[in-house]
Amino acid sequence: VQLQASGGGSVQAGGSLRLRCAASGRTFSSYFMGWFRQAPGKEREFVAYIKWSGGNTDYADSVKGRFTISRDNAKNTVYLQMNSLEPEDTAVYYCGAGPIRSIYTYYSDYRSADMYEFWGQGTLVTVSS
Repeated sequence: VQLQASGGGSVQAGGSLRLRCAASGRTFSSYFMGWFRQAPGKEREFVAYIKWSGGNTDYADSVKGRFTISRDNAKNTVYLQMNSLEPEDTAVYYCGAGPIRSIYTYYSDYRSADMYEFWGQGTLVTVSS
């Protein structure tokens, strides 16, 4: 399984970026796909997830209303559209793939990085004020 993250860069506050996570190696219909980020000196934190089958989404409060996660089934790709970027959004962004472990798993469990089995290499987003 390979996850290839791309699309990071440097923007000014208020700008936009679209991150891309290209997935390969298996079908992901029974997976959650998540974006996490890690700022210097901080722990990795949840940003957003999407359930591949069904498209259910969830967002961290800090990005709700500004970021949108989506997927393209034909391209096996997950996107994170980031608008109204703030300096606090500066971080390395990682995409992850987490299998649905059982019918009793709560969707909210996928806010935890522990639920993700595969990770991309990360892409750096820098937002200047």
